Amino acid sequence: MPRVKSGVAHHARKKKYMAAAKGARGGRSKLYKAAKETVERGLRYAYRDRRKKKGEFRALWITRINAAARAHGLSYNRFMAGLKRAGVDVNRKVLADLAVTDAAAFAKLAEMAARAQAA
Repeated sequence: MPRVKSGVAHHARKKKYMAAAKGARGGRSKLYKAAKETVERGLRYAYRDRRKKKGEFRALWITRINAAARAHGLSYNRFMAGLKRAGVDVNRKVLADLAVTDAAAFAKLAEMAARAQAA
């Protein structure tokens, strides 16, 4: 049997890593082992942070809703409880967008939430 060294596949793999590490500084973009470690670490961070981003956005939405609700005399939890009691099913992303872009619509929701809380 002839000996197979997989030279072409190995070079292609190296080339892919080196291209991915192109923006790195110093040896991290020039030396294969350092470039490979850099790329793999970057991919791990990317995977982790795609999930982390969802929580960060939720926290941002809650902060915006809370600020707008307090402007109408309600805390965040009273506002959300009032909406639930009133039967309004709007998610936090939409509520935060209304709080920023459409103050009149948010004011109506706050009024509905306050009425439902009082009842």
